[in-house]
Amino acid sequence: MTGEPRIPRTSGPLPDVAEADVSLQQHTQAPLTQDKSALRSALKARRRAIDPALKAAWDDRIGAQVLAWVQAHPHAMLGVYWPLAGEPDLRPAYAEMAQRGVRLALPVVLERDAALGFAEWIPGEATVFDQLGVAVPADLRLVERPPALLVPCLGFNAQGYRMGYGGGFYDRTLEAMPRPATLGVAYACQLVEFAGDVHDVPLDRVITEE
Repeated sequence: MTGEPRIPRTSGPLPDVAEADVSLQQHTQAPLTQDKSALRSALKARRRAIDPALKAAWDDRIGAQVLAWVQAHPHAMLGVYWPLAGEPDLRPAYAEMAQRGVRLALPVVLERDAALGFAEWIPGEATVFDQLGVAVPADLRLVERPPALLVPCLGFNAQGYRMGYGGGFYDRTLEAMPRPATLGVAYACQLVEFAGDVHDVPLDRVITEE
C-alpha cells in the first residue's frame, strides 16, 4: 500500500499479450528466469508508458467492473486503495459506491513489517500524506480489517498471485483467518509468469480493463 513497499514476488518474462479476467486456479510453480527487481522495474516502465487518455478509459472500464463485483458480492465494508505510481485510479467508482451506501476504508501503515491497518473513509473527506507519502484519512477512524479488499497489483500471474513493491504488507494482511475476499486490480499488460513464494496468498480474482 506504500509508495514502494508491497509484496515481494519471484519473476518471469514479460508477455506480449495479456489475458483479462483471471480467476483463482491451483498454484503451480514456474521456473525462475528473471531477477525480481528487474521484473518490477520492467512492470513499472510498462505502466508508465500507457497513454494518459487510454489509461483514463481503462480506469473507467475497471471501475465499472468493480462496481458490478461489489453489487454481486455485498459486504459490510470494502477496503479500497489510494492510487500510487500509475495504478488504476478508481476514485470515481469509490464515490459511486459511497452514494450506494457502501462503507469504505483506506489502508494505513501502522508499523513496518506488520499487517496493514484500515481507517474508514468517505470520498470527499480530507486526506493527509503519511511518512511514506501515501494518502490516509485526516480523521483516522481505525476499523477492523474489512471482509473484502481491493488489492492493486504491480504484476500478477495466471494463478492469481500478485507481485507488489516488496514490502510484504498485503501478505501479512491476508495471513490472518478468516481471510477476506480479495479482488486484484491491474492492467492486462501486467500479466506475467512468475513463481510465488511459500508465504504468498493468492487473490480470489484479478480484473483488468479487458
